[in-house]
Amino acid sequence: MFEILEKTALNPTVTKMVVDAPLIAKKAEPGQFIIFRATEDGERVPLTIADFDRDKGTVTIIFQIVGRATMDLNALNQGDCIHDFVGPLGVPSHVEGLKKVCVVGGGVGCAIAYPIAKKLHSLGCEVHSVVGFRNKDLLILEDEFRAASDKLVIMTDDGSYGEKGLVTAALERLITEGNQYDEAIAIGPLVMMKFVCAVTKKYNVKTVVSMNPIMIDGTGMCGGCRLTVGGETKFACVDGPDFDGHLVDFDEAMSRGAMYRDFEQKAREEGCNLLNKEVE
Repeated sequence: MFEILEKTALNPTVTKMVVDAPLIAKKAEPGQFIIFRATEDGERVPLTIADFDRDKGTVTIIFQIVGRATMDLNALNQGDCIHDFVGPLGVPSHVEGLKKVCVVGGGVGCAIAYPIAKKLHSLGCEVHSVVGFRNKDLLILEDEFRAASDKLVIMTDDGSYGEKGLVTAALERLITEGNQYDEAIAIGPLVMMKFVCAVTKKYNVKTVVSMNPIMIDGTGMCGGCRLTVGGETKFACVDGPDFDGHLVDFDEAMSRGAMYRDFEQKAREEGCNLLNKEVE
């Protein structure tokens, strides 16, 4: 059992938890993930590690409440325990030797982008961060990104905070202003990463994306997280989650992800009904 030491609502749909997990914290690196089960009969769900503290033995996760599993997780509070919390899994993000990088985060994907930006900054890399949200109310980790970035651009779809527009517009502007990046790192919704890669490909900027599709066992045995990268089948849980964005078949990944939308909606509705009965 893994005790929840802190729980914070970052916005109405996104929650941050600090979990007591010393063995995972000892080995964790940016880009890796854990798989949790909130309860004994809960679903196995991957979450990228948002932060860790080796001295305190803690791992931080940030998740969006979108389905039954994350609803069950969000129902737990400080002092409660998560039933399963397994990791660190996946290949750590490559950060060594990079001198200038643009980190692009979209929505809750910023929780994955932040530890990479933080690590790069600690190694002396010049970090430019572009983060995007639908509106000001959904903004997360602004202070953390400012501390880890030499330049920070905040975009909102409706212009309610920062600049109005998409992260792709800000990224292209930075490139055309003469910034020569060793690499761009894009983390967020699949469609966002797809169009970030379309921009960087025009300017021949190497781009790494973090793929977090449906996972079950996290060992590559089930094949649930398979992707096509450069015409080859890869498994996000053991080969990734980081891949060369210019080689990822995003259309296939988006199509596979949409296959389970109806099932997820049904599970969410059943969960809501169950929670409402418990309240009554």
